Amino acid sequence: MKVGYKAVAGAALLAMALTACAGGGGDKPKAGSTEAAKEAQQQAAGLPGSTTNPVAYDQVTDGGSVKLALNQWQSQWNYNQVNGTNANTDDVIEPLMPLVAIANDKAEVTNNPDYVTEWKMELTGGKQVVTYKINDKAAWSDGKPITYKDFQAQWKALNGKNNKYQVSSTDGYDRVASVEKGATDKDVVVTFDKNYPDWPGMFSPLYPASTNETPEAFNKGWIDKIPVTAGPFKVESMDQTSKTATLVRDDKWWGQKAKLDKVIFRTTEDTAKLNAFANGELDAVEIPANAADLKRAKAVPNVDIRKAAAPNWRHFTVNGSSAFLKDKSVRQAIQLGINRETIAASDLKDMDWPVQTLNNHLYMNTHKGYVDNSGELGKYNPEKAKQLLDAAGWKQEGEYRKKDGKEFSLRFIVPASLSTSKQEGELTQAMLKEIGVKVVIEPVPDDKFFDDFIIPGNFDLVPFSWLGTPFPNGALPQIYKSPTSPDNFGSNFPRVGTPELDKLIDQAAGEMDPAKAIELGNAADKLIWDEVHTIPMYQRPDIYAAKKNLANYGSFGYADKNWTTVGYTK
Repeated sequence: MKVGYKAVAGAALLAMALTACAGGGGDKPKAGSTEAAKEAQQQAAGLPGSTTNPVAYDQVTDGGSVKLALNQWQSQWNYNQVNGTNANTDDVIEPLMPLVAIANDKAEVTNNPDYVTEWKMELTGGKQVVTYKINDKAAWSDGKPITYKDFQAQWKALNGKNNKYQVSSTDGYDRVASVEKGATDKDVVVTFDKNYPDWPGMFSPLYPASTNETPEAFNKGWIDKIPVTAGPFKVESMDQTSKTATLVRDDKWWGQKAKLDKVIFRTTEDTAKLNAFANGELDAVEIPANAADLKRAKAVPNVDIRKAAAPNWRHFTVNGSSAFLKDKSVRQAIQLGINRETIAASDLKDMDWPVQTLNNHLYMNTHKGYVDNSGELGKYNPEKAKQLLDAAGWKQEGEYRKKDGKEFSLRFIVPASLSTSKQEGELTQAMLKEIGVKVVIEPVPDDKFFDDFIIPGNFDLVPFSWLGTPFPNGALPQIYKSPTSPDNFGSNFPRVGTPELDKLIDQAAGEMDPAKAIELGNAADKLIWDEVHTIPMYQRPDIYAAKKNLANYGSFGYADKNWTTVGYTK
């Protein structure tokens, strides 16, 4: 269970041809209409919390292996480092590293007894204090016990006080005054300087003290390797050539024995995943927003289609630090020039998924805190967009606009193997041409998409998905708080923010009353819309195709995986 959001490139891709971008057909309500919105909301309310083919532990076969796909191969395996906070890193380390907390599909969070046998939060004299009792058997693969020192070192690395640690988020850790030893080395006492309601999401994943002791170890110690583990599985091999991670059952594991012998993660291009699944090379595969892939997956013999409502969403990130987009009014013009309803209708057509735009950066359409905060900026309005560009000095000269002799041209970065993502760029290209803005679609190597382009800010517009957690307000400091320096921006890839927004973020992060926290979150969301930091598209599908006899795996929604129970039915 993690507080932090993670990014994924190919989680939601455009499936329809450019000429078919209106979607719809038949007698279905027109996208964007009141009737369609009502129908979509009803459909969303009916989505299951998870679909994993749940089977009792003793009814799962001992042994066997499961073969799964990664979207791209990672070089950074420290999840807390800015280059590591990625869905692919997360997939591999989940069976290997400690999660202090676990969530179910109702977003209810409890301590994970394999690592923390009990925890307690108290407010004493206005100070929030959380105590953890570490499992006596919990130990790292190098033989060292897991102790308060691991918690303490992680706090020091992630609290933001040393800018040499290139962290993806300081959320929660920057509100802690101290992490100390309790009665024994297995007792941890965390005292907060400022209240933090999302404390259960901290220290997950937990890394050993050796990883966090120096910036050098933190930033580079897990590049191309996973040196230490503490989970039901351990690393057998990390093949850089085949881009495959092979995990095997760890006999030193102190918890419930894992059913599987092996878990194999193989990097597979998006266009090849369905073939690999149909040929038995993969045992489960995520289905992107691609109706053709879903149809084909349903035709595979002995397949089970599993879907759930998850806190994950598709968006375009808008680089507010790029030369063309530093002006907020220009960013607003770009947003007004993009028809989000068209993109959502096109992406989600025939996906058995609610077709509705997402009008909130924090709360999904299915969340109790959801409010449409998009206002006028959420509506497609190319005429208003043209007015804003004129006022900003970008005048139409022929096909495109110019200012001081320079043509207005935006780079739309996409992973090279994702042809449907390129088509998404083509939709945007056609829309923005109508307001006089040129869009150049730039395919880049999949493995470089985040490390060389998104994270260093080498883009103007880029589409990807954020995968969330039961703590939606955790997105505020991680993604939307103003960068503290050019090298320390968390996951704020647009590198924009305001003092007013930062103040609301800090208030929301410390609000212990859940209703008031949502109210503050929505107030912050309105400012995020105004800044045009990110353009939300929709709550993305969480759909998997799996072998029918694969148990306890699939679409988890808010829930964490229990890798000891994953296996095959008897």
